[in-house]
Amino acid sequence: MFVCLVPVAFITEVGTPGQSSTQPSRSELDIFYQLSPVTDYLYVSGARAVQFSRIVERGISCIINATIELPNLPIPNVDYLKVPVDDTPYSNLYAYFDIVADKIAEVRRRGGKTLVHCVAGISRSVSLCIAYLMKYEGMSLRKAYQYIKGRRPIAHPNHGFFKQLIEYEKRLFGQDSVKMVHIPHAGTIPDVYEEMYRNLMWMSSGKSEFELR
Repeated sequence: MFVCLVPVAFITEVGTPGQSSTQPSRSELDIFYQLSPVTDYLYVSGARAVQFSRIVERGISCIINATIELPNLPIPNVDYLKVPVDDTPYSNLYAYFDIVADKIAEVRRRGGKTLVHCVAGISRSVSLCIAYLMKYEGMSLRKAYQYIKGRRPIAHPNHGFFKQLIEYEKRLFGQDSVKMVHIPHAGTIPDVYEEMYRNLMWMSSGKSEFELR
């Protein structure tokens, strides 16, 4: 199974803008246990954060489980929607964009709250929340990604899902705000990742030169 990992160097500590470290801080690790609020009626997380007490405390009435590998947690009075998609660039998540976005909107109209989770809360669940923000909040893909990145710093849809989000944006708005670009040694990635990958390669190159001295 492909897992989309975000380099620790590019995870900013929650509540401490700009801080970085060669070792993950407690806050950086804690984010995997957080239900990150996207709006006052929508949360995104990884599986570790899906706990009965947290669901009840936040009044979450619908959980969207964007995994193949994890069962639904039996919680009374909580509606479930299963999105059985692997976190690989070749999986078809596009087919669920409308289904999930419409579900979140429906739950909101009823006065409920929705949690979208995958295994880590990095790729699948984030992609689905971005699709919702585009369709129902009218955000461009670029703005929706930046918005959710500000609320969940480890947000990092794999490049295949980003391609699908670009196609979804074109369908919704007739234009795209994110382009796929080719980076040597990184392949084809969305341009919103370009600076991060170039910095990562620069750091890797600098480390290699230092080791040769």
